[in-house]
Amino acid sequence: MASNNDDSVDRNDEAANSGSAIERFFRGLNEFIFHSKLGVADVQLVDYVSEMMLRFVRMDSLYSLRRSDGQRAKHVFQMICDSQKRKGLARREVNRQIGDFTLFWSGMFPESLERQNRSPDGLLDYRRQGKRAYAIAAEIQGGDERPPAELLFRLSEQFEMCAYGLREVRRQWEEGDHGNDLLIN
Repeated sequence: MASNNDDSVDRNDEAANSGSAIERFFRGLNEFIFHSKLGVADVQLVDYVSEMMLRFVRMDSLYSLRRSDGQRAKHVFQMICDSQKRKGLARREVNRQIGDFTLFWSGMFPESLERQNRSPDGLLDYRRQGKRAYAIAAEIQGGDERPPAELLFRLSEQFEMCAYGLREVRRQWEEGDHGNDLLIN
């Protein structure tokens, strides 16, 4: 009897560690596109992009930075201004958020960037700002180094490839798998 209980405990632990359905979906789709289609062997980078997508499912994570008046910063211009006022690890986190935000929008919804002419971000190059923000975040040492500085540097260097990968993730998601049950219905 003890072995049956041990087996059920192992299965329950395994199920708990495998993550939610949406987490498995994002991770699987990102691995398929980045590893299989694009030939990206950087597991840490692909995992980071998957986790970023999962974080940004929640709008409060996408717009997590607050301006000095307490309102959420919804424009990269506002985030950059805020970044310049911060020091140390706080500056690192703001720049990481700028990198993530610009990568997400550049990759998943690039058409929305074309419609920003009247916003404070109308004149910004998201690609350039994202690369710059990740590079700044990578230079700031200290804390628990999560994500590691080396990963942030790679995100800066490979920003365009990651944005392209996200566009491919979106395309695959929208096109579906034509009956192979890859995507959630």
